[in-house]
Amino acid sequence: MCGITAYVGKGEALPFLMQGLSKLEYRGYDSAGVTVLKDGHLTTVKCKGRLTNLEEELKKYDMSGCVGIGHTRWATHGVPSNLNSHPHTNMSNTLSIVHNGIIENYRELKETLIEKGYTFKSDTDSEVVVQCLDYFYHGDIIDAVHKVLAVIEGSYALCIISTENPDKIVVAKKDSPLVIGKTDEGYVAASDTPALLAYTKDVYFLDDNDIAILTADSVSFIDKDNNPIEKEIVTIPYDMEAAQKDGYDTYMLKEINEQPHVINETLRGRVFEDKVVLNEIKDVDFSKFNKVYFVACGTAYHACLCGAQILERATKLPVITQVASEFRYNDPIIDEKTLCIYVSQSGETADTLAALRLAKSKGCTTIAIANVLGSTISRDADYTLYTCAGPEIAVASTKAYTTQLVLLTLLALYIAQDLHLDVDQDILNQLNDLPAYVENLIKDEELFANYAKMLKDKHDCYFIGRSLDYASVLEGALKLKEVSYVHADAYIAGELKHGPIALIEDGTVVIAVATQPHVAAKTISNIQETVARGADVILFTTENEEVNNVKNTYILPSINPLLQSVLVAIPLQLIAYHTANIKGCDVDKPRNLAKSVTVE
Repeated sequence: MCGITAYVGKGEALPFLMQGLSKLEYRGYDSAGVTVLKDGHLTTVKCKGRLTNLEEELKKYDMSGCVGIGHTRWATHGVPSNLNSHPHTNMSNTLSIVHNGIIENYRELKETLIEKGYTFKSDTDSEVVVQCLDYFYHGDIIDAVHKVLAVIEGSYALCIISTENPDKIVVAKKDSPLVIGKTDEGYVAASDTPALLAYTKDVYFLDDNDIAILTADSVSFIDKDNNPIEKEIVTIPYDMEAAQKDGYDTYMLKEINEQPHVINETLRGRVFEDKVVLNEIKDVDFSKFNKVYFVACGTAYHACLCGAQILERATKLPVITQVASEFRYNDPIIDEKTLCIYVSQSGETADTLAALRLAKSKGCTTIAIANVLGSTISRDADYTLYTCAGPEIAVASTKAYTTQLVLLTLLALYIAQDLHLDVDQDILNQLNDLPAYVENLIKDEELFANYAKMLKDKHDCYFIGRSLDYASVLEGALKLKEVSYVHADAYIAGELKHGPIALIEDGTVVIAVATQPHVAAKTISNIQETVARGADVILFTTENEEVNNVKNTYILPSINPLLQSVLVAIPLQLIAYHTANIKGCDVDKPRNLAKSVTVE
């Protein structure tokens, strides 16, 4: 859940390390630190809190040097503190490491090392790695790394520097992201590509259990058995402008406004002559499947709830949607006749990756929906479909969610088409209209900002909806609590009378979505039950529905009901955004959250 950077080259290491950490702060911002190697000596500076704290502290030190590593942390083991911050060094200050992931057996290793005379400065699992390296090091750093990786259990992305190997950095990866870049003056590494783009677009992606040795002049790759590996360099299409705020106050607002463009990009070339074209999965025999699973976490799970309903309606195949952390431990009944679809913006979500690997071990066909080129999920899945959202920096997902909805809709229609079933031409025709509809919704931002004022002094908010609208309100509630810290719950509207209506009192804010014609009238009827108990209601519905006694009613564009989830996401995102602003919250970096959840 952390961000790591590394530099070895002919220039100064610190500028790359710090700019890279600033690009990765969305991955964690409890603490930050760097180690720079010069003249056979390691200088480590680290601070609790935001990166600005580290920047101030670094002014006290000479941090010149051509080799260095950096880290920005989201706390897992050990509270945020200077001692628990990375990098971690050994007792003799000859080895320094940064780590992203979880060392599951760190307690046993720590006890063994303490028995052998080692002392620990931190409460982290990561410090075990550097102490193990110290124990195994006898003049050959690569041999020591192999031995450490053989005894640790869990996930890791590691960058290691040593005073006895001053010209190189050793990096290793398992279940946590790591990318290596080639620059004009050396080689760099980081958890994610935005940290590299100011220096290079030419990168290598590591696979699990890979080790890389970086010097100023070369990079080489070996596997866990010390066999050499050949890797091809990949050119990343993103530019630096895509990773900047582009004049917006926050990344979240910028990414909300990018949705018309990225939805259009996701659709580009995928609807042609009244057919869905997904060449990436043209070799899949969909006729052999008797069941489909959608698996994801968080926002991606809500996208799956929509995609699953659309697929089930289009194909009549039995479809199950499950949170990845439940799927992997619930012994699902799956086999070679099961299609499993996994959705992850980063492509590095730990539980989703584990769930995918479980499915593959049981013979399932796996399709990944991802946003990040070369991410782990895209390499592990049998087939991958990419959304075209571009870099998403804000912790709360917006444009990745709507592009997931669009791509999952395309996937459902493609499967129906492949099975020679009737495909709703109405949806195909209206898909290409989505960017214009979304753009017009964004123009009503001021109205949604006024809705947000209703939540200024509120501690609670309740969302209700039915069918596809229930998935939409789940996502709306998640966005609100993520960025504004307002306690928000989402309920199936028909379940109100079975308990939740007891929470409604005078002045309670209820946000309702009623866009599905077969149940919209029922939801609107449920709204009246909350109005009768003093609720202040915000309703999103369509022009065909009869509404009484709801002052704050927003009429969404008339479009196929299966596409309404994309449209209603926009006002719900903007309500969450403006509520957070009103309350003075850090919109891009909500407390306790990180962008890429690479631990369980």
